[in-house]
Amino acid sequence: MNELERCRGWIESALEYGGGTHTFEDVKCGIIEGKSQLWPAANSCIVTEITKHPQKKVLHVFLGGGNLEEIISMHDSVIEWAKDQGCESLTMTGRHGWSKALKKSGWKSQLVLLEKRFE
Repeated sequence: MNELERCRGWIESALEYGGGTHTFEDVKCGIIEGKSQLWPAANSCIVTEITKHPQKKVLHVFLGGGNLEEIISMHDSVIEWAKDQGCESLTMTGRHGWSKALKKSGWKSQLVLLEKRFE
């Protein structure tokens, strides 16, 4: 079993909170095509993507699932890799609980994502 398949359950669980924007197969394609990066750990994983804005480049943490403490322990490695790619910062979209969990690592809420679904 490859790492992506091993992490599938965590990815699918995280996608349940994503508003239906992606399926596991979409995430898989992004990783295979090199548009996204899989960060597997023993009991969790994250998926990132580099976002290029007109004025800066950031590493966006797109998905995270599994053991929260293990995910937070990946923080410094992810930052170092992002810096090596020319990124100036990390961004993340997630549930409100992430704000509390990442506060100790210096994360601050920047924006709020609101959604209005059409019927």
